[in-house]
Amino acid sequence: MKNELNNVIYLVNKAINKKAGENTVVLDLRKITSICDYFIITSAASSRQVKLIADEIQDELLKENIELLNKEGYSSGRWVLLDYGDIVIHIFHEEDRKFYNIEGIWKDAGKMHIV
Repeated sequence: MKNELNNVIYLVNKAINKKAGENTVVLDLRKITSICDYFIITSAASSRQVKLIADEIQDELLKENIELLNKEGYSSGRWVLLDYGDIVIHIFHEEDRKFYNIEGIWKDAGKMHIV
């Protein structure tokens, strides 16, 4: 299971990089909540770019038959949440990321910066 999650994180990061997402981090939530195992958080400079990143992630994971369970916020393009069960992806317009401060709320989570 761990290798499968690592593969999903790799694929998500690949999709984010393809659409120039910024300041991507992975929060390891396994020791502090049962909501999910990981949050992947990234930023974009515009609402259009937020949507492009979300679309690219969905396309990349669909190729691997990884099913999206829920999607929120796509129509506004300010904060898109993609729920894949063990991994929840947050794609923020950079201003909204600062405002909502997910990393601060989950400050007890282990943080991995990915390149």
